[in-house]
Amino acid sequence: MVLQVQTSAYEAKTQEIAKQLLAATQENRSFFSSLRDQMRWDDKLLAWAMSNPGLRVQLFRFIDTLPALHSKSEIASHLQEYLGDESVELPSALKGMLNFANPDSMPGQVAATTVGTAVETLAHKYISGENIKQVIKTVERLRKEKMAFTIDLLGEAVITEAEAQSYLERYLELMQQLVEASKNWAVIPAIDEADGEPIPKVQVSVKLTAFYSQFDPLDAKGSEERVSDRIRILLRRAKELGAAVHFDMEQYAYKDITLSILKKLLLEEEFRQRTDIGMTIQAYLRDSEQDTEDLISWLKQRGYPLTIRLVKGAYWDQETIKAAQKHWPQPVYNDKAASDANFETITQLLLENHQYVYSAIGSHNVRSHSRAIAIAESLNVPRRRFELQVLYGMGDKVAKALVDKGYRVRVYCPYGELLPGMAYLIRRLLENTANSSFLRQNLENRPIEELLAAPIVKEEKNSLTPNSSLLTPHSHFLGAADTDYAVEEIRTKAAQAFQSVRQQLGKTYLPLINGEYVNTPEFVDSLNPSNFSEVVGKVGLISVEQAEQAMQAAKAAFPGWKKTPAKQRADILRKAGDLMELRRAELSVWIVLEVGKPVKEADGEVSEAIDFCRYYADEIERLDKGVNYDISGETNRYIYQPRGIAVVISPWNFPLAIACGMTVAALVSGNCTLLKPAETSSVISAKLTEILIDAGFPKGVFQYVPGKGSQVGAYLVNHPDTHVIAFTGSQEVGCRIYAEAAILKPGQKHMKRVIAEMGGKNAIIVDESADLDQAVVGVVQSAFGYSGQKCSAASRVIVLEPIYDAFVQRLVEATKSLNIGEAELPSTQVGPVIDANARDGIREYIEKGKAEAEVALELPSPEQGYFIGPVIFSEVSPNAVISQQEIFGPVLAVIRVKDFQEALAVANGTNYALTGGLYSRTPSHIQQAQTEFEVGNLYINRNITGAIVGRQPFGGFKLSGVGSKAGGPDYLLQFLEPRAVTENIQRQGFAPIEGAD
Repeated sequence: MVLQVQTSAYEAKTQEIAKQLLAATQENRSFFSSLRDQMRWDDKLLAWAMSNPGLRVQLFRFIDTLPALHSKSEIASHLQEYLGDESVELPSALKGMLNFANPDSMPGQVAATTVGTAVETLAHKYISGENIKQVIKTVERLRKEKMAFTIDLLGEAVITEAEAQSYLERYLELMQQLVEASKNWAVIPAIDEADGEPIPKVQVSVKLTAFYSQFDPLDAKGSEERVSDRIRILLRRAKELGAAVHFDMEQYAYKDITLSILKKLLLEEEFRQRTDIGMTIQAYLRDSEQDTEDLISWLKQRGYPLTIRLVKGAYWDQETIKAAQKHWPQPVYNDKAASDANFETITQLLLENHQYVYSAIGSHNVRSHSRAIAIAESLNVPRRRFELQVLYGMGDKVAKALVDKGYRVRVYCPYGELLPGMAYLIRRLLENTANSSFLRQNLENRPIEELLAAPIVKEEKNSLTPNSSLLTPHSHFLGAADTDYAVEEIRTKAAQAFQSVRQQLGKTYLPLINGEYVNTPEFVDSLNPSNFSEVVGKVGLISVEQAEQAMQAAKAAFPGWKKTPAKQRADILRKAGDLMELRRAELSVWIVLEVGKPVKEADGEVSEAIDFCRYYADEIERLDKGVNYDISGETNRYIYQPRGIAVVISPWNFPLAIACGMTVAALVSGNCTLLKPAETSSVISAKLTEILIDAGFPKGVFQYVPGKGSQVGAYLVNHPDTHVIAFTGSQEVGCRIYAEAAILKPGQKHMKRVIAEMGGKNAIIVDESADLDQAVVGVVQSAFGYSGQKCSAASRVIVLEPIYDAFVQRLVEATKSLNIGEAELPSTQVGPVIDANARDGIREYIEKGKAEAEVALELPSPEQGYFIGPVIFSEVSPNAVISQQEIFGPVLAVIRVKDFQEALAVANGTNYALTGGLYSRTPSHIQQAQTEFEVGNLYINRNITGAIVGRQPFGGFKLSGVGSKAGGPDYLLQFLEPRAVTENIQRQGFAPIEGAD
C-alpha cells in the first residue's frame, strides 16, 4: 500500500517557487563550457561512476586509498589492481590508460599523474581550501556572491587526547584568523543583518565527539564532563571574537548524548542568553521529528532562540549496516522518499515555531528549499529566523538562484588537507552519483513534474525489528543483539543491576551432583580482581570421591538422555538462551565483578552464550535428520548418536560464553556432561548452572563440579568412562590432557575425543596502504581490550617500514588516552588482570621485553587491584621471547619489516595459528593474506577479537588447538558418533519402486 503525503495548503506555492528555481538552475550553458567539461578527467570520472555501479565501487575504493600512496608507481599499481578487477567494465579511454606493463614505466607514470590530478581537482570542488589562507579567499568570493558561510575542519579521526586538544586549538586559531580577516569585509545587508539586528559574519561548525577521544555514550557522565570543559573554552572565545558556533550531528549512537550535553550546557547561566549557537537535526532518522519537538519545548523553557539546522543526514550506509550487524532496529528510513517527507514535516514544525527557533534548511533538493520558502512566506517568518544552506560545491546553481530571489544562503565549507579529507569527499561523491540524488536526476533532465513531485512514502515495516534482509542469504541464524548503551533507560537498568548483584556478594555456591547441591570438604573465595578485598562468592570444591559419584550419576542418566528426542533437547537449550536474555544485565555484572571484564565486553559475552544455545539447538535438529543415500531396493541412512559422557574444562577469561558453548554442545548432542570451571570464575559457572537447571536439564545429565584442576580435573580426564574432553586453556595443560587421553585405561572400551583450544600469539600486519585511523583503533582494541586476556588478542603488530614510525607514534598516543580502572566504571577500557599469579607472570615478561627491545610506552596502573598498565615495545626482533611466547596480558610487541612478504613470514613464524589481522587497501595483499596467513580466523581491516557465533566460527590449528571451530557447522560432530544403517527392502525379488504405478 502506498500513502501519498497529504497535499497541504503549501503545495501550490511550493510548486510555483520550485519551477522558478529549477528554471534558473537549468539555463543553458555555453557550448564552449560544455565542451571544456567533457574534456576534463574529473568530470569523466564522475560520469563513469554514475553509469557503471561496478566501476563506482572500485573507483571510490581507490580514491579512499590515495592518501596512503606516496609515489606515482604506487598510485599506478593500485589503479591497475582496483580498476583492472574482472568485475569492472571499463570505458575505453580508461582501459587504454591502464594498459601499461609496469607501474614504473612512462605510461604508468602518466596514468598516475592523470588520475591523481583528476581526484585532486574533484576534491577542490568540494573542499574549500587546504589552509586558512585559501579558506579566507574562498569565503571572500562567496561573500561577493552574497552568500554567508560556516567552516568545518576536516582531518584525521580523533583517537588520542593530543588530537582532541589539537582540534580545539585549531578551531580557536581558525576563528581568530577569520575574525581578523572579517574586519576588512564590507557589510553585506543580505547576509550580515536582518530585521535590524546584526548576524555574525564568521561561523564555524564543530563535531562534539572530536573534543574527547574516548567519547562513549556508556560513559555519559565522563564524556559530558570532558567534552563540556573544551566546549566552554570554545564558546567563551567565540563570544569574545563575535563568531557563531554550530554543532554538527554525527552517527546515531552519539545523537541522544550530544543533544543532552548541549541542552544542559546551554542552560548554564553563562550561555543561556546566547543566540549565536546552533544544533543539527537529521531527517533520515526515524525519531528526528520527536527530537525536534523536544528541542522546541526546551527552547521555549530556555527563553532565547538558537539555530536548528535541518539536514537529510550523511551516514545512511553506515547506520544501515551497523544496525544489521548488531541486530538492532534500523534508526534510519530505508526509503529515501520517507526521509524527504520527514524533512518537509520537520521544516514545517520549525518554521511554525519561528518565535523560538532560527531555522536553517540544508538541502540540494530544489523541492525541499521551495517547500521551506513556501511555508516561511505563508507564515511571514522574519528574515532573521530563516535561512537556506547548501554544501560547498554541491548546490552552486541552486544557491545562486536562491540568492537572486533575495533569500539568505549559507554555504557549509569543509576545509583541510585534501588527502585526509578523502572520507568527506567520498560521502559527497556517493551522494552525487546515487540514483536517488536530486542533483543527478536534474543533470539527467528528468521531467519537471517528476523532479518536483511530493515524496510518496511506501509503508515501511516496523523499524523495531532488526533488518535481517541486509544479512547474507546464508546467515539464516540471527544472533542475540548486544545491549545498546546509547539508550539512557538501558544505562539506568545496568546501574540497577550492579546494585542488585552487589547485595548478593559473598554467598556460598555448592557443586551440583546428581541433581543435588552437595557440601564439600574445601571452599575457595572468588575475589573481584578490580578490588581483591571484595569477595564475590565462596565456592565449594569437590573431592575425588565426589567426582566419582558425579561420574556414576552421569553413567546412570545417559541411557535415558540418549533416547530423549533431539527436538526436546533443543527446546531445553532454547529455553536456557531465553533465560539468559532475561537475566542478561545481572549476568553481565557477575562477569564484570568476578573476572574484571569491562561492561560492554561482558555484555557481548552474554550475547555469545545466548547464541551458542540457539545455534546449537538449530544445528542438532539439522543433524538429527541424518542423510539418505537410498537406491532401488535398499535404504541407506547416515545418522548420528551421542558418544557418552563429556567432561568440560572451561577457562576464566570467557567464564560464561566458553563454559556455556562447550557444555550445551555436549548436552544437546545427547551426552551427559560434567562442567569443571576455572577456580577464579566458579561463581559465574554457578549462575550458568542455575539457568541450565531452570531450563529443564534432568538430574545426572548436567552436573556442576568445581574442583582443583590438578586433582579433580586430572581424575576426570583419566577416567575410563569419559568419552569426550572439551578444554579451553593453556597450551601446557592442553597438551597434557591430549597425551593422557590417548592412554587406554583398564576397562575402557573406546578412544577418547579431545577438543582443545590452547591460545595464540596473534599478529596484525599493517601495510603501507592501510588506513591508519582504522588500524590504530583496531590494534588498540585487539591488544588491550580485556587487558589482552583473550586467546584472540593481538600481542604482535607487524608494520611495514615506510609507515612504522608514524604508526608507533599514533599507537602510543592512542594507548595513552585509554582509561585504566575498575572494570565496573563505565569509563574503563583497561581493567585488571585476573589474579596475583597472572599479574606477576606478566611483569616477568615485561622485564624480559626491556632486555630485548625498546619501551615505547609503559602506563602506570592503580594499586588496589591486580592492575597492569598497557606496555608497548618497539623495534622488537621477530624471535624475541615477547614475540614468541603467549603472555596473556596488556603487552604488545611492534615489529618492523621491509616488505609484505617478510611480514607474512614473521606472522607465521610462531607455534600458534589462532587469529590474525591485516590492515591494507592493496587488493593483492588482501588476496595473498587470505591464502598464506596461517591462522584459523583472519580479520581484514577490523579488530581481531569478538568472533560471532554462526558468523565467524572460532578456533585455530598448529599448537593453537585441535578440533572444529566453535559456533560453526561442524562443531557438534565432535560430540557425536556417525553410523550408517543399510536395509535390503527387496522381498522375493519384489521392491517398491518410486514413481512406478
